[in-house]
Amino acid sequence: MATLEERIAQYENMAEADPDNEMAHFSLGSAYLKAGRAAEAAVSLERCIELNEDMSKAWQLCGEALIEAGWSDKAVVTLEKGYVIAASKGDLLPRDAMAELLKSIGRQPPELDGEASNTPEVPEGSFICKQTGRAGTELAGPPFKGPVGEWISQNISAETWSEWVGHGTKVINELRLDLSKDEDSATYDQHMCEFLGVPEEITAQG
Repeated sequence: MATLEERIAQYENMAEADPDNEMAHFSLGSAYLKAGRAAEAAVSLERCIELNEDMSKAWQLCGEALIEAGWSDKAVVTLEKGYVIAASKGDLLPRDAMAELLKSIGRQPPELDGEASNTPEVPEGSFICKQTGRAGTELAGPPFKGPVGEWISQNISAETWSEWVGHGTKVINELRLDLSKDEDSATYDQHMCEFLGVPEEITAQG
């Protein structure tokens, strides 16, 4: 499996070769952040957001990178806007993460207007998707074997899983992944787990 620095080099090449590849910039920013290169991470994630404002996770990671780089004022602007976008899309995990990041620098999340501020009523006994917090259809079974597949079947709705399948196709195409290669398969799995909010303790089990 490729090391973090090897993945960074791969994503740098992709971002340079195709400046409009949002997933390359997202992956590069995420990798920079994990490597402690916060300022570079912020730049890459800001470019990702320019290309796709609806990517809630990019707003979250960008805000985190800006804080780590010492640019708190800029982080506030990013996190407040990202918070509203995530809330409007029902992306509860990134929304809540951005609220905590704002609180960590002495700010409160912005007040929400309209539909974004309303918590929908959930019928009793409904299957609740762990990622969205919305009622949905329970998967018939794990989408694949192993702890991650089991967790997905127990916590992720069929609707959210379907969203990932579409997004996953975009990840494969834009990152030019060959899933027959272990390193590319690992990259795909990483994006899947981040998209669905699979806890690290589950992904560590394989």
